[in-house]
Amino acid sequence: MTALAEGGARTRAAEHVSRAAGESRPVRYLVGAVCVFICVLMLSPIVLSFVASIKSPDEARASPPTYLPHSFSLESYIKVFEFQAGLWTYVSNSLLVATLTIVICLGLAVPAGYGLARFRMPFKEAWFIILLAPLMIPYQALLVPLYLTFSKVGLANSHLGLAMVHVILQLPFSIYLMRNSFESIPRELEEAAKVDGSNSFQTLRSIFLPLAMPAIVTVALFAFIASWNEFLSALIFMNKETSFTVPVMLVSVRSGKFGAVDWGSLQAGVILSILPCVLIYLLLQKYYVAGFLNGAVK
Repeated sequence: MTALAEGGARTRAAEHVSRAAGESRPVRYLVGAVCVFICVLMLSPIVLSFVASIKSPDEARASPPTYLPHSFSLESYIKVFEFQAGLWTYVSNSLLVATLTIVICLGLAVPAGYGLARFRMPFKEAWFIILLAPLMIPYQALLVPLYLTFSKVGLANSHLGLAMVHVILQLPFSIYLMRNSFESIPRELEEAAKVDGSNSFQTLRSIFLPLAMPAIVTVALFAFIASWNEFLSALIFMNKETSFTVPVMLVSVRSGKFGAVDWGSLQAGVILSILPCVLIYLLLQKYYVAGFLNGAVK
C-alpha cells in the first residue's frame, strides 16, 4: 500500500509539473518574440546605415531611395579614410582625448566616492547633493564660460583642455556610481584591515579597489563613450584641422557636391565610428553590468 501511495504521489507530481510547463510555454514564446522584436528594432538603424554605406554615391543620394544596393561599392569608405588629414588623425585625437578623460575622471571620482562613502564629515549629504547639482544644468550653457576661462590659461585648442571639459560633464555621475559602490562593500572588511594596521590609503588600494573594479570599469566605459561621441565642445574648443575629433570629421565628410549631403560617406563614417565603442563594450560587458547594478542600485 505504501509503495502504491508513493507511486501515485509521484505520478500526480509529474502531471502537475507537466501542466505547469505547458502553461508557461506560451509565455516563454511571447517573451522570446518581444525580445526578438526589440533586437530587430535596435539593430535595424545600424543595418540600414551599413547598407547605405556600401552603395555607390549616385545610388546613396537617389530619390526615392533604394533599400538594397544595386551594386557593391567601397567608394564611401575610401573617401572617409582619405578625408582631409586622414581618418587615423581624427581617430587618434579621439582616443587621446578619451584616454585623458578616463584617467582624470577616475583619478577624481575614486577618491571622492571613497571619502563620501567611508569618512565622517559635516554636511556630507549636502556636499554630495552639491556635487550632483551640475547634472541639472544643460552643459551647453557651460561651454562659453569654460572656453573663455581655458583661453586665458592656454588650454583652448588643446586635447588636454577638451578632455577636462569632458571630465567636467562626466564627473558628477562618476562620483555617484563610485560612492554607491564603495558603500555596498561590508564595513567588516574595512575594520579587519584597520586591525591589521592598514591606513586609509592602504585600505583603499588593497580592499576597496579590487572589490569596486566593476564600478571602476563602468565609470571608464561611460567616460569613454561620452568623450568619443561628444561633438559640440570639440567643435567649439578645437580650431585646427589636425586637432579635430571623429564627430567633427563626420559633420565635414557628409558635404557633397553643391552643398548636398553625401549620405554614403556619412553612413560609412558612422559605421567606422561606432566600432570602437561596440568592441570595448563587448570586452567589458560583464564588468559593466555588474558595476552599473552595484553602483546605481543599493
